[in-house]
Amino acid sequence: MAPEEVNKPSSLPPYPQMIFAAIDGLKQKEGLNKSSISNFIASTYGDLPAGHNVLLMEHLNRLRLHGELVFFKNNYMRPDPNAPLRRGRGRPPKPKDPSVAAAVEGESGSQVKRGRGRPKKDPNAPSAPKKVKLKSTTTPPQPGSGRPRGRPRKVQPEMAGVVDA
Repeated sequence: MAPEEVNKPSSLPPYPQMIFAAIDGLKQKEGLNKSSISNFIASTYGDLPAGHNVLLMEHLNRLRLHGELVFFKNNYMRPDPNAPLRRGRGRPPKPKDPSVAAAVEGESGSQVKRGRGRPKKDPNAPSAPKKVKLKSTTTPPQPGSGRPRGRPRKVQPEMAGVVDA
């Protein structure tokens, strides 16, 4: 008995080819959404596998990540080679000026650029000596009213003897 291929439909082209045929066949200016691509494939090729929607989404995402399709406003379209690149959200990166980078390297040879924030503590550095506090025999006078600094201590009231009558 020969092993049967249950999940593989016969005579279907690869999914990327069917997706590009759908986009080229319907030719809409703003592109096609997933359902219109799926409907075009179903009407053109007819016999589709059971997990068609999952396969279609995987291939659409793969084509989008590789730059073969552009996803804009919930529509898929072919990228226009003359169109400027769409920038993502957030602040754009600073432009890298080659003259500044050459000047930094030229000053001291292999100078390392510091990163942001507080520098890491060097584990090989010697520890700092402890500060020695000099004790004087006389205490300096308290400036001001003569009272000690800070909040006064809380005084516990003494319990008076209980008198029974």
